[in-house]
Amino acid sequence: MISRMLRASMLDAHVYEEVESDSSTIVQAVLIVVVVAVARGVATLSVTDNILGIAFGIIAGLLSWAVWAFITYMVGTKLLKTGDTESSWGELARVTGFAQSPGILFLIAVVPVVGTWILPVVSLWQLAAMVVGIRQALDYTSTFRAIGVVLIGFVAVIPLQLILFAVLT
Repeated sequence: MISRMLRASMLDAHVYEEVESDSSTIVQAVLIVVVVAVARGVATLSVTDNILGIAFGIIAGLLSWAVWAFITYMVGTKLLKTGDTESSWGELARVTGFAQSPGILFLIAVVPVVGTWILPVVSLWQLAAMVVGIRQALDYTSTFRAIGVVLIGFVAVIPLQLILFAVLT
């Protein structure tokens, strides 16, 4: 799993093909989402001083991931479908879970000075990983089409994250 996380973080398209076709990797994808949510929660401890926030963050992270995978599935297989596009929610859940792998670096956010710079960098890195994963899962030849799917999913999931943040904090 760690090897796949590293390869996913290095934007290796082949690892996304592997997890797309291996339904047993859903457990690993869920674990990655949970670990990244914990890392993000630890990164916010210096701001919130609320350990309970980590638990809420895990719930919000899992819900956001599942919804984002569904949105990318719908947008990618219906709205921006190509002749070669064939995918399922499970495939997209696996690749989007692995695309969160760079998020483990959110732990570095607790380091003074570096922390303020790491959050946006890692977030953009995760989006780039999402683009690669989506492109592979949806069998796109166009990276721009994958960017479109990721951006539509991102914009659609923001209100959910804001609601979850308001409810859970």
